[in-house]
Amino acid sequence: MGLKIIFLEEFGKAFVPKRAIPDLRMFLLKAGITKVPYKFFGALFYLTAIITGIIYILYIYPFLQQYSQLVLLASSTVSWFAFQISLAFFFIMIVYFYVDLQIYLRTKRMEEMLPDFLQVVSSNLKGGMSFENALMGAIKPRFSILANEMAEVSKKVVTGHDVSVALSELGEKYNSPMLRRSIDLMISELESGGKISDLIDNIVKNIKETRALKEEISASAISYIIFIAAIVIVISPLLFSLSFHLLNIIISFVNRLAGTATSNLPFNVSAVEVDPSSFRYFSMAAIATISFFSSLIVSIVEKGNVKSGLKYIPIFLIGSLIFYWIFMNVLGFVFSGIVV
Repeated sequence: MGLKIIFLEEFGKAFVPKRAIPDLRMFLLKAGITKVPYKFFGALFYLTAIITGIIYILYIYPFLQQYSQLVLLASSTVSWFAFQISLAFFFIMIVYFYVDLQIYLRTKRMEEMLPDFLQVVSSNLKGGMSFENALMGAIKPRFSILANEMAEVSKKVVTGHDVSVALSELGEKYNSPMLRRSIDLMISELESGGKISDLIDNIVKNIKETRALKEEISASAISYIIFIAAIVIVISPLLFSLSFHLLNIIISFVNRLAGTATSNLPFNVSAVEVDPSSFRYFSMAAIATISFFSSLIVSIVEKGNVKSGLKYIPIFLIGSLIFYWIFMNVLGFVFSGIVV
């Protein structure tokens, strides 16, 4: 078992380019992952190799058998590596978006805790502590992620780093204008020698006012969100299911007309060779696409950014598909006497 784990990890190290490791380590650190998961990359190598092998045996090899052995060998090698690399890239992109989402959620949690943390820092300063000690004294378990990041800042300060530099590194680490602006203001006040406790109180007040304004905007946008949700979850499935059954009625009518004598008509009528099930698959794909982009639109309307809308995707998708199934069955029963 030990040999297998080592073998898996070594494959993972070979899978990840060495020049990408520093950036990868920093990217994972933002999500709270302290070590590069080499075993995961090793497992990904094996998984993509197995899937590629199955696809090759079932589909690629039977197609290439008709060619000469040289062409078979060359094409097999190229197609194998091309497919495995593409598959690995696909899985890596999924993991990337997942980790990026975790970074976003982690940043948002830090922003939520920032005002309370700064209030504790301000209280410590008013109690006579130095700025460095006030930061360390504010590190409490209830601040979780922010406390961990500030603990890293305190470690750097204890080991000889300047507090301004350590805080600047924290501000650059995360894509948070709120955190970066708060840190920049505190650093400027430290360098100018002003009363930093008053500045921190003003920062906290500003953050709370900004947050209240955003909540007010979100509340005012609720009617638009309900309207979009109604269209995506109810109206769109209804229209697609109605179109499906109307298509069946038209096909049935035309086919029956083609089967009767049409010599008195000024035009010829032939049977329609259309498979309605193709339209059903198209409808489901269209509903899924509409659900995806509508969830992003709702996120922009409500929060002003795209990433927070990812939570709406499963709600819109599952809800719209359930209503599509309901409407398909209800309308199928309603129109059952028309379609023969």
